[in-house]
Parts: sequence; structure tokens; C-alpha cells
Amino acid sequence: MPTPGSAAVEVEHARRLRAGLWLGLLGMLIFAGTIPMTRLASGSNEAPQLPPVFVAIGRAGVAGLLSVAYLLVTRAPWPRKSHWTMLFMSALGNVLGWPLLLGLAVRRVDAMHASVITGLMPLATAAVGALMLHQRPSRGFWAFALLGAALVVAFAAWSGAGRPQLGDLLLLGAVIASSIGYICGARVSSGPQGMTAEQTISWVLVLALPATLPVLVMQWPTAPVHPAAWAGFAYVATCSMWMGFFAWYRGMAWGGALSVSQVQLLQPFVSILLSVAVLGERLRPATLGFSIAVMACVYLGRRMSVGAPRPRS
Repeated sequence: MPTPGSAAVEVEHARRLRAGLWLGLLGMLIFAGTIPMTRLASGSNEAPQLPPVFVAIGRAGVAGLLSVAYLLVTRAPWPRKSHWTMLFMSALGNVLGWPLLLGLAVRRVDAMHASVITGLMPLATAAVGALMLHQRPSRGFWAFALLGAALVVAFAAWSGAGRPQLGDLLLLGAVIASSIGYICGARVSSGPQGMTAEQTISWVLVLALPATLPVLVMQWPTAPVHPAAWAGFAYVATCSMWMGFFAWYRGMAWGGALSVSQVQLLQPFVSILLSVAVLGERLRPATLGFSIAVMACVYLGRRMSVGAPRPRS
């Protein structure tokens, strides 16, 4: 018979799981704006705006300066010795790899195309999480994750994204880099000795400043740029690169990296809708059908067990 104390612990655990899912959803919504805003900031090969390298790396320089201020104001402690490797890996994946590869890709493909290809990220994140966090997702969990990913691939093929091209390869590399960065950041912000989500992403960005700040300064454009491009840059620098991770890392720490990562299955379709609103790209009706199917996969996948971490040998 459960004691009152154990019942209270279970209630609190369930509350944190729900809160983790909602925070993950908030982070996903913020990140969904990354692709259309990156496209808005950098333009296309036919109508270029800000240089892709400046958008990709310079935004991390801005977020890094904001992180320095945040860490000083909050008097955040220094990371533990065991955290530095994961922070460095997260910086390589989320601060350098993902934005640079994405920035180069959206010069070659439109935002809808990029949104569909990056829909593979939940599966990549779940696979990396299973390996790095020693978790045991159930067969049902993997079945719905694979089904959701297959729907994304089918949508890409239907919309003409099935042909291999450089933009797709760049996007695939961006997905892998970001997935590794997500899990490494989640490892730092979880556990009894972990840092808070806000401290984690701030230290990641500060660690990358020696690489990002020189790019921000030296690549600052001298030619006139459309104000909308600067608005896109401001969004990816403050929201995509910084504040979105506040919600995302805490969501994965509370709700579990494998489970929370599945809300990313909705991200390509949110990005597509934003591409219509922000960029004026044409929305095809079949997108709604794929959106409903993917949402069903997310709901059913959430009902599948994830399992406890495997004991390390």
C-alpha cells in the first residue's frame, strides 16, 4: 500500500512530466520559426540579403553576449568538470553545426522544403538519446516514431523533395548535428547535479564565443540590407539561439528526452504555416492531411512507454 509520502512523490513526478511536455511544446513553437526567419534573414541565391555565415554564426555571437550578461546578473556557478565535454559537444551541434548547415541550405531550397526535411529530427533525437542516455524505448514508441518519420519522408517525396540535392544533404547534416547537441545539453541540465536549462544554453553559447564573436564583428554587412532581413536575424539570435532553449532543455530534463523530442514531429508543419505567413510561400492542401496524421503519431507515441535507463556495465 503506497504511503502518503510516496503518493505525493508520484503526483509531483507526474506534474513534472506534464510540465516537461508543455515546455517542450513551447520550445518547438519557438524553433519552428527558425527556418522561415533564417530564410528571411539570408534571402535566396536569386535575392540575397545577409550573408549565410553571418546569419548562422553571428546570431550565436549576439546570443553569447546576452548569455554573458545573464550569467553575471544571476551569479550562476561555473560548470562542473564533468559538464565541460557535454557543453562543448552541444556548442558544436547547436551553435555551430545546425545554424551553419541550415543557413547554407536555405539559400538553395525554400523554407517549406527545408521544414519537411528537418521533420526527421525527432527520430534522430530519439536515436541519439537512446544511445547516450541509455534509455529503453518500447517497440510501440519506435513504431510510431518511425511512422511519423515515414510520413515526413512521404510528404517530402510528394512535394518534390525526394530528389537528392546539395540542400538536402546540408539539411541532413544539420539534423544530425542538432540532435547530438540537444541530447548533450539535456544531459547537462538533468540529474541532481545538473545545471538549470537557462544556465546550460548560456554556458554553451559563452563557450562558443571565441568562434562566434569574431564572425559577428568581421562579417557585419556594410551594404544596405532590407529591414525585414534584420528582423529575421534578431529573431534567430534572441529566440531560436537563446530563449527557445530555456524551454526546450528544461522540457527534456523534466519530461524525458525521448518523449519530449516527439513533439518535434509537429515542427515542420508549424514552420510551413509560418512560411506562408512570413514569406508568402504557397500552402498546398495536402499539407493539412499530413499534419493531422503526424499529430496522431505524436499523440499515440506519447502513450507508449519509454522505459528506465539501462544499467551501465
